[in-house]
Amino acid sequence: MSAHLAQTETILGDLIAYPTVSSDSNLAMIDHLAGRLEDAGARTDVYRSPCGTKANLFATLGPDRDGGIVLSGHSDVVPVEDQSWTSDPFQMRRDGDLLYGRGTCDMKGFIAACVAMAPDFAARDLKRPIHFAFTHDEEVGCLGARALVPQLEARGIRPAMALIGEPTMMRIIEGHKGCCEYRTQFQGAEGHGSTPDLGVNAAEYAVRYVNRLLELGEMLKTRAPQGSRFDPPWSTINIGRIAGGVATNVIAPRAEVEWEMRPVTQADQIFVKAEIDAYVADLGARMRAIDPAAGITTEIIGEVCGLEPMAQNLARDLLAALTGANGADVVPFGTEAGLFQTLGCDVVVCGPGSIDQAHKADEFISLSQLASCLSLLSGIGDRMV
Repeated sequence: MSAHLAQTETILGDLIAYPTVSSDSNLAMIDHLAGRLEDAGARTDVYRSPCGTKANLFATLGPDRDGGIVLSGHSDVVPVEDQSWTSDPFQMRRDGDLLYGRGTCDMKGFIAACVAMAPDFAARDLKRPIHFAFTHDEEVGCLGARALVPQLEARGIRPAMALIGEPTMMRIIEGHKGCCEYRTQFQGAEGHGSTPDLGVNAAEYAVRYVNRLLELGEMLKTRAPQGSRFDPPWSTINIGRIAGGVATNVIAPRAEVEWEMRPVTQADQIFVKAEIDAYVADLGARMRAIDPAAGITTEIIGEVCGLEPMAQNLARDLLAALTGANGADVVPFGTEAGLFQTLGCDVVVCGPGSIDQAHKADEFISLSQLASCLSLLSGIGDRMV
């Protein structure tokens, strides 16, 4: 086993021991990572969230100039409750070539590999910077990256490329859909079911709202980009949950709809929001004409932009040259990549482990995948000198 791989395994074991479930703090893990990167000579900045219990880490090796690359991973993991683990999920276990533990592939394995390579990067005469971005709360709406990207923009940090190390079995991914989640609530006016015209039936207006969403979903099928490689190729809308009403003979006073949109393009997201906002303005006016207290409100649970494939992509071309890959793919799951794309970076997703293992009991990553990741990172370091 190479020294870098052995060090990666050690670091990964340390990271797994931090139970950074999204509902809990990640500060201890971020402090640990900052200390390791500082020991390697990196300049580090820790950005705490408004609640004070979460933080992003941004660190840099090499010159203070534009260009270079960001190596990005999220520190949070999904819960382990109601899962049948065969060992402590926060105590890494090795069985042959496999390392088990919550977050091994999603995505502390990539973070461990980056940190293990940091002293090697620091020993080189870097002409372009190598940045590390380790974020909080990716699993609950990419909250950390959504805060970090504008902070970097305000500081004038302009990397040329970004590598998001989500588990792809080291395949190069150049595109994924966005993910926007909403909770829409309807406040009606209750009354007796025998005189429905005298009240405002929140459930009825929720149904009308859902029907409009379904119409927009059909319209999105006609907007699929030419040659789209996504499955399905168009943006989608899904109604996840509908709730409302208290009894068959009572005009429903309240209702709620939870829905999501997965846009292929930012233009589709803008289109849907404009159309549904216009519909809500009309629907809400009809409700308030009966009772001024009635209305519709929508809560944004999360809006994560997609990664749009680009004809020219320096990051894709760099990884292809280093790995010998013939092309790049697209995937259905979301990442923080689109946020870094808004920073002006050429972005790809590529990391060790399989998404099939993510979020499951007995999550694992193989040492061979970590070795492939380390080889890629070493090649990236070569290109920054």
